[in-house]
Amino acid sequence: TFQTNILTELKNWKLNLIQHYNLQMKQEKEKHDADMKQLCSEVENLKELLHTYEISIAGKDEVITDLTQALEKQKERVELMRKFTLWRIQHVKANQEEYANRIADRHFRTALMKKVWAAWHSLRKEKWKDKVERACQLRAEDICVQLTNDYEAKIAELTATLEQTKAEILRMHSERDQYEDTMKKAFMRGVCALNLEAMTMFQGK
Repeated sequence: TFQTNILTELKNWKLNLIQHYNLQMKQEKEKHDADMKQLCSEVENLKELLHTYEISIAGKDEVITDLTQALEKQKERVELMRKFTLWRIQHVKANQEEYANRIADRHFRTALMKKVWAAWHSLRKEKWKDKVERACQLRAEDICVQLTNDYEAKIAELTATLEQTKAEILRMHSERDQYEDTMKKAFMRGVCALNLEAMTMFQGK
């Protein structure tokens, strides 16, 4: 009958809708499973990349720490060298001042002796004392010449010591500058190497 045909048609249409719905659900589930699998794979890759970055950063921090400690030790060494150099300079200056004071004192006493000698000579004009005066004068001149030679030799020795100290100071400053330049270059090479490694990872990704 017509009603039976309509019911049959509705039943078939319902079955077709159910089959179509089931097919769509199956396709959506497969697509969802594929998306989840892809996302899990990407998460795992990101975890590995994060671990690699953590290792790289830890190594970089360790290099920076080592370089910082080395620079601190170098600063301490330079400071000690500076203090020692200043002490040596002050010591040499003190010796020079002391020696100059001794020379001035001896010259003063020599001049005083000459004045005393001149006064004594003016009071004693007897002929028999001329020979004694001449002998004493020659002796005093010999002593003055000897003292002058000794002082000049000592001054030359102290001058050479001072020049040697200055040269050593210049050498210490040069060594410090070279060491600081070497440490800066080593630090920059370490930073560049780490940056190149990170750049290679990003490019590979």
